[in-house]
Amino acid sequence: DLSLNPFSSGTRLRDMIRAIRASKTAAEERAVVRRECAAIRAAISDNDQDYRHRNMAKLMFIHMLGYPTHFGQMECLKLIAASGFPEKRIGYLGLTLLLDERQEVLMLVTNSLKQDLNHSNQFIVGLALCALGNICSAEMARDLAPEVERLLQTRDPNTKKKAALCSIRIVRKVPDLAENFMGSAASLLKEKHHGVLISVVQLCTELCKASREALEYLRKHSVEGLVRILRDVSNSSYAPEYDIAGITDPFLHIRVLRLMRTLGQGDADCSEHVNDILAQVATKTESNKNAGNAILYECVETIMGIEATSGLRVLAINILGRFLSNRDNNIRYVALNMLMKAMAVDTLAVQRHRVTILECVKDADVSIRKRALELVYLLVNDTNVKPLTKELVDYLEVSDDDFKEDLTAKICSIVEKFSQDKLWYLDQMFKVLTLTGNFVKDDVWHALIVLISNAPELQGYSVRSLYKALQASGTQESLVRVAVWCIGEYGEMLVNNISMLDVEEPITVTESDAVDALELALKRYSVDVTTRAMCLVALLKLSSRFPQTSKRIQAIVVQNKGNTVLELQQRSIEFNSIIQRHQSIKSSLLERMPVLDEASYLLKRAASSQATVSLTKSAPSAASGGSLKVPNGAVKPPPAPLADLLDLSSDDAPVTTSAPSTAPNDFLQDLLGIGLIDTSTAGGAPSASTDILMDLLSIGSYPVQNGLPATSNIGSPGQGKVTVLIIFCIFLPCLSSILNLCCTVQQ
Repeated sequence: DLSLNPFSSGTRLRDMIRAIRASKTAAEERAVVRRECAAIRAAISDNDQDYRHRNMAKLMFIHMLGYPTHFGQMECLKLIAASGFPEKRIGYLGLTLLLDERQEVLMLVTNSLKQDLNHSNQFIVGLALCALGNICSAEMARDLAPEVERLLQTRDPNTKKKAALCSIRIVRKVPDLAENFMGSAASLLKEKHHGVLISVVQLCTELCKASREALEYLRKHSVEGLVRILRDVSNSSYAPEYDIAGITDPFLHIRVLRLMRTLGQGDADCSEHVNDILAQVATKTESNKNAGNAILYECVETIMGIEATSGLRVLAINILGRFLSNRDNNIRYVALNMLMKAMAVDTLAVQRHRVTILECVKDADVSIRKRALELVYLLVNDTNVKPLTKELVDYLEVSDDDFKEDLTAKICSIVEKFSQDKLWYLDQMFKVLTLTGNFVKDDVWHALIVLISNAPELQGYSVRSLYKALQASGTQESLVRVAVWCIGEYGEMLVNNISMLDVEEPITVTESDAVDALELALKRYSVDVTTRAMCLVALLKLSSRFPQTSKRIQAIVVQNKGNTVLELQQRSIEFNSIIQRHQSIKSSLLERMPVLDEASYLLKRAASSQATVSLTKSAPSAASGGSLKVPNGAVKPPPAPLADLLDLSSDDAPVTTSAPSTAPNDFLQDLLGIGLIDTSTAGGAPSASTDILMDLLSIGSYPVQNGLPATSNIGSPGQGKVTVLIIFCIFLPCLSSILNLCCTVQQ
């Protein structure tokens, strides 16, 4: 009685499902499943044959809920071994759900499968073929391949179809068996039943992938059959059982076209046989329905994949051009993908649709915009670079912020790759910096600075253009950095309108205006350390170029003496010292940067872009005293002298580094701010102030042992600096007392 025991083996499947769905919590559901599994286990132990098929149906539902059902695997084998069709159906269904090819239990079912494949009932044969096609392992494939191959020649179309699908699984598991199915597959292409045809076409495709021998065989014996199938399907009248939106069996169309692409790839003879039928499909298929578009897309991909004639390729690319005008975003996206592949085949044909592709860059769908931008980048060449760049730059102003980064990167890459005129290059880069300078990467504006330094005839034009752009839009970070650098280097050209070009109009800029621009940038970018540091360097250089503004510049520089950022604080103190105390060397110290080697910079940049670890490799070399890479690409020696520290080398007077043996003393004096005593004289003794400081800090010398002379505790410049820094940190609370003592000793 179910009212007394609702979870007995006699409970119907629908009652169990109703009880599970009535559970309000996961715990109640687990309890229902646990009680039902216990009842099924009891029935299995009692060898209950009356409800075995019902218990297996319950186990399959429980398995789909995610609960373990491994204890019922043997019940599947018992049901499969039964003689009736209903039991076998449940058994094979449970076999495909509860087991997979990795289960050892599966080895026990091979004999039952072999018997059912030879059964006189076609429905039982179909069950065995379906199960074998789903869970076939390599061992089972080798054992049962002869039976499946024999079933390919039966009269029943449903059995043929299932045998062909099962053969696909066998070929995938054991590619060596492909030779056994070549002849049967080629002969079945003469069938009229669409289900058999689509299964056999897929089998032929798998055979071509699995075996080179099968590929050559099918090229000789199946091409004519495929052409006939495609022609019959294209010209057939209305057939309601295969019709989809007015297109006869588009699935068979697509499968045949894919097999043609596989056979015709790299084979001119096979491609020549299919050219005519491909042209017929491309011209007769309707493009106003989705099924027709699917066939046209597959036809285009086949034309691009085989050795087709040039006229056929142009026809295919024109079809893709029509796809770009479709309102469906999916169709436009796949058309853009296909056009990118077509660029390697026929660039001129794709170029004819350039205007339509450019419109796709402005599409509302972000995926279409990105794909169209990549395609435009491939379309750019020396002849169309200027109009294409103009279109992209014009769109840059109104594009979404999410898209501006990709668009900016592509424009910069196009301009750098195809620019033959430096003036045009500068104009485009200035426009990009003005519109989206916040999205420009560092290596791009570094390369721009290198180019400006190598173009003396355009330096005046550059600084004036950047000054005007800075006045119009001072919110773009990269624009501010390039403008600040140029104003610092070529400020006199800005004020005096030097090197005017014919396309320019003179502007009136005073020395005070130039300083105002740098001061505004310094205040506006209060968070960005790099921009503020560049502003300080530029102000320092203008103090030499514009002597009348020296006092004002000094006042601006001094404002950063108490900055919490150590880099800015150090620059402010050092620059103030240069302006106030070193007038005699300031002019030579603050000359223009030497011309940077553009070729070597571009080579280094290309190498760094290819090797992503180049930045991490450059750090140890810089720490070990090797040459350093500054942002604008110049390679400089170790920063011992002040000129190198400030990146302000002289054009005609290279600075010589002092001897290593004196570096510790110089560094200690600079660190503690005592005397500017020359210790670079060969053989000269260390200064008295340094000796006293050494004694105070207990780092003077080792005690003399065995008559050997005392040696300095600072063995090398690097070690000396580290030692002094460590001791400086230890004695930081007593620093004021030490400095007072040093001053007393000096007096």
